[in-house]
Amino acid sequence: MKNDAKTVDGYLQALPADRRAAISAVREVILANLPTGYEECLHYGMIGYVVPHSLYPAGYHCDPKLPLGFACLGSQKNHMALHLMSVYGNPTAEAWFRKAWQATGKKLDMGKACVRFKKLEDVPLEVIGQVFARTPVKQYIAAVEKAISGRKKKV
Repeated sequence: MKNDAKTVDGYLQALPADRRAAISAVREVILANLPTGYEECLHYGMIGYVVPHSLYPAGYHCDPKLPLGFACLGSQKNHMALHLMSVYGNPTAEAWFRKAWQATGKKLDMGKACVRFKKLEDVPLEVIGQVFARTPVKQYIAAVEKAISGRKKKV
């Protein structure tokens, strides 16, 4: 779902009412649980949560002009999605997330980092809050740097 918004509020206003309500509800939970240091912005055409250059000047290793992405929340053509980079490539975090979600009795539709949902009722908001709250900025930066250094050694 193409959205040419320049601000988070603009992004939300451009959504159909049902999607706006669902995305806004998930966003409220994220903001209430987002550890200090992360910033909300538009990132890859979605609502993004990033480590700003002021905290991590190196930025995203594939494009250092971009801040280091932590998560994105967006409305796609056939679903809404939450992209959780703290879960991607971290088997312990992924196992915790899957177990916590399944414990709620709700069906999980997830790829490697992308959680897809059609309506707000499909999302256990308490689990979303927990997955954000459990990853402080310094811990996330350390995990990313470890992953990047591991890739460089293998090449």
